[in-house]
Amino acid sequence: MQIERSIPSRRAALTLLGALPLVLAGCGKADDKRKAGADAPLTDLRDRPLDLTLPAKPLTIDDGRYLIALSLIHPDPVSLLSGWSGDVNRISPEQYKAYVARFPKLATLPRTPNSSDEFSVEAVLAAAPKAAVVSLGSGPTDAQVAQLTSAGVDVVFIDFFSHPFENQARSLTLLGRLIGREEQAAAYNKFRQDKLDVISKRVAAIPADKRPTVFLEAHAGNGPDCCNSPGKGNVGDYISFVGGRNIGEDVIKAPFGKLNLEYVIDRNPDVYIATGGPHLEKAGGFVVGPQYDEARSRASLRKVTERRGIASLSAVRAGRVHGLSHQMINSPIDIVATEALARWIHPDLFSDLDPQATLDTINRRFLAVPYTGSYWTDLQPSPASTGE
Repeated sequence: MQIERSIPSRRAALTLLGALPLVLAGCGKADDKRKAGADAPLTDLRDRPLDLTLPAKPLTIDDGRYLIALSLIHPDPVSLLSGWSGDVNRISPEQYKAYVARFPKLATLPRTPNSSDEFSVEAVLAAAPKAAVVSLGSGPTDAQVAQLTSAGVDVVFIDFFSHPFENQARSLTLLGRLIGREEQAAAYNKFRQDKLDVISKRVAAIPADKRPTVFLEAHAGNGPDCCNSPGKGNVGDYISFVGGRNIGEDVIKAPFGKLNLEYVIDRNPDVYIATGGPHLEKAGGFVVGPQYDEARSRASLRKVTERRGIASLSAVRAGRVHGLSHQMINSPIDIVATEALARWIHPDLFSDLDPQATLDTINRRFLAVPYTGSYWTDLQPSPASTGE
């Protein structure tokens, strides 16, 4: 989840996350040698028509999170790859170790550039894939796409970063088509959509003036500067979907950027949410994940709220402070983070949601490599759990 930095230009550096997910029409079961388009048109997230023989294996991927997506729909996702981006922090070091333990081949796969690096046609060709799965908003230039296709490598753009809420289901459907696992992709998309529908029906009844303001600080405590924040797109779409008002949206037009501390203080948000993980341990920021117990994560969350300016926010004074693993953002299992956000932003309305139970179900029904440990915390028990 190389560590992503929160500035507007994704090619320079990345971080973190409204429309409902879209599902490609006509995702019929593919015969092994069927040409895409013989049954239904196949287009990628740039709406480029794809003319390739299915299944299109092996693949290269330019984002480690695509390994998680493949793991949702295939029991051995590493077997589908001839090269990968090696961006361990995007899936967490602990999760990477779990994948290597289950699939040792991952440790020796050729490395291709990740989506925040300069794209390399040579590295992709050296890995000899049938298709290169790349990220919308970065990835190869048109000239590089032409080079790859002329060499017999199809290029497929998907999106789990710029507008993941809108594009995740479509991206997973496309991956399913590519590898001949359409039914598995459809099953996960339905699982996710059913849970999204529960949230959207309740949120529809919330008046605009009852939607709390939310400040989500990405990579909280990563150095002295404040404040990394979502803007339009990315996790900002999720905040809006669950009935919150993202304070970054009014001034950051890209998916992510930076807010001035004075602006944050002036907006004085109702809810403060930090994201973090193991990559912030050396910086003294918010840490969370399998290698940290609840006390350690909560102590680090408290520390980031004690910084100048942040400590004075209404959200902090009222105890409406929460922390989420950055690896849950832009994640193929984003429904877990969505339910957590809903509980935090509207604790009375969504007290019955159980993100941990949702994660447990995903582990049991879908993932080839399950998530273990804790990926979120609260500064203090939520109002929903105390009956307030």
